[in-house]
Amino acid sequence: MAHILPELPYAYDALEPFFDEETMHLHHDKHHQTYVNNLNLALENHNEFDSLTTEQLLEDINVLPEEIRTTVRNNAGGHLNHSLFWKWLAPNAGGIATGEIGDAIAAEFGSFEDFKLKFKAAATGRFGSGWAWLVVDKDGKLKVTSTANQDNPILEGEKAVLGLDVWEHAYYLKYHNVRADYIEAFFDLINWDFVNELYSEIKNRM
Repeated sequence: MAHILPELPYAYDALEPFFDEETMHLHHDKHHQTYVNNLNLALENHNEFDSLTTEQLLEDINVLPEEIRTTVRNNAGGHLNHSLFWKWLAPNAGGIATGEIGDAIAAEFGSFEDFKLKFKAAATGRFGSGWAWLVVDKDGKLKVTSTANQDNPILEGEKAVLGLDVWEHAYYLKYHNVRADYIEAFFDLINWDFVNELYSEIKNRM
């Protein structure tokens, strides 16, 4: 079954003034669609992988034929990362983390503000293109990390509960080269309900 581009769960202009409508069109309709197209193209002659989700493709990346492994890693990662990213954003959201994830963040990092500082440092410190993450590690603990390109933490056996795209295409039209302003705006859009949903699912599977 071909992988498909998910629709945004809100209007393209719903995240204004933090994320602009033009960027959302470009980011979703062009960049994310390209990852989907390239993933389907890489897999078109390998029907034995048709039933696998993007998560399963990445978890078992080393069983894929070597000639398509890097392409699948890059594009399944891009597809998975962005499919989650749209859900990590919501209008009239943001603020301090609530619910179970809020309690876990306070327990692990000392306070929400301390977590925010660590996350912002990971996002600003990622050289070039990549992502900043809040993950559940192999021991079930929360950890802030970052990855290059479209790598997802699943490649390291970790599960992302929150992620921020710091590729320039995600912010350059509005924020130009000031990545720090884009990162700050992200905290006004975080859908903590979805973060809590992911965190609960991950903890229940461990």
